[in-house]
Amino acid sequence: MKKRFIAVCLAAAACVLLSTTIHTAMLQRDMSQKVLRFHVLANSDSQTDQALKCAVRDRVGTMMAEKLQNADSLEESTDVVTENLQEIETCAANVIRENGYDYPVHAALETCAFPEKSYGDYTFPSGTYEALRVVIGSGEGHNWWCVMYPNLCFANSMYEVDASSGEKLREVLEPEEYAAVLESGNYKVRFKMLGFLNRVLE
Repeated sequence: MKKRFIAVCLAAAACVLLSTTIHTAMLQRDMSQKVLRFHVLANSDSQTDQALKCAVRDRVGTMMAEKLQNADSLEESTDVVTENLQEIETCAANVIRENGYDYPVHAALETCAFPEKSYGDYTFPSGTYEALRVVIGSGEGHNWWCVMYPNLCFANSMYEVDASSGEKLREVLEPEEYAAVLESGNYKVRFKMLGFLNRVLE
């Protein structure tokens, strides 16, 4: 009986996991068409290169937060970024030079693969998103991700998501999408199911 019960649990869990995975992929695809990410790659993992990455992130992010403050859609946001790519590179290059380095820097609007990332109470599923990508030097160090539109990167206190940012995200996303990016969102179900299976099989 126990073996049969475990088999039934495994079959049910497989169905739930498959359904949840497909549902999450569909949500991620739809959300990716409404948000713009921000991706900064460091030259290396050395302490100084990582500190430089953060300095570039701060300067470029602050500049772009101001330029994007009146953008009301992903399309408007990508237009603003595209129009300012040269200025973004110049801004980053100035920070690099001020810190005593001569690394090249490249800024581009690209489709990038992102891991699952959390910003305050909001967790975005892994997948591909359009992003402003800033590469410092060889770009081989640990990198930094955020959401540039709607702005979850530079709200009031640096990198803290406040109520107005969350409300803007709610306006941009569909209700189901918004619910899914909350930390207790729909795609977290699969981890709860795995925990349940571990307890059953113990």
